[in-house]
Amino acid sequence: MLLPLKPGELQRLIPAVASGPQFSYCSGSPQQLLQRLLISSIGGVIPLLLSQGGFGSRWGSVWLVVGLVMLLYILWGPIIQAGSRNAQLRRFPAAALFEGEIADLFTRERLEGRQETTDRLGRLETVENRRTWLCLELEDEEGYLGQLRFPLDKKHKAIRRGMVIRCLVLAERPDFSRIARISDAWVPQARLWVGEYPYLLRPAFEELCLKRLG
Repeated sequence: MLLPLKPGELQRLIPAVASGPQFSYCSGSPQQLLQRLLISSIGGVIPLLLSQGGFGSRWGSVWLVVGLVMLLYILWGPIIQAGSRNAQLRRFPAAALFEGEIADLFTRERLEGRQETTDRLGRLETVENRRTWLCLELEDEEGYLGQLRFPLDKKHKAIRRGMVIRCLVLAERPDFSRIARISDAWVPQARLWVGEYPYLLRPAFEELCLKRLG
């Protein structure tokens, strides 16, 4: 079942500015946080030192502003990244609430990076970083909709074939003849949110589902 959204509903469900979960997601892993902290520290300290040098009052003020902005990179970096991701879905002219079921689910191994290291004998070897992803096939009474993929977690063991699933679908055409994107999704029977990235404001989406779907 596809229920087209009313004007303004998409913007209320996917914010222009990062929500708390979106900020946490875009902050990244501990390693990425450390990298961002180093960039913020180095990029902030150097301009601040230059602002104290003999470059004249005008350039000193400029370097001071640059330094303060870079020191705050650890905060505004994830906000800008999240805003950019949100904008990718907010730009679509057609959006609809989807309610269907999980037709199938299966796992896939996904390569997320390679790292070169040395073994005990000093020989160079490549270590592959792989992660298991869960893939959900979504369909309704009209047939197959698409696939939703996200990293597998222990809580996902509660998901079963045939469970109801709700999400947003985005398209370029108002007849939704070709689905372009699918948001994260709500599985009410398992009381779980699933998806790689938390696009939706979850309380607002659950409220919309109660109002439009009963």
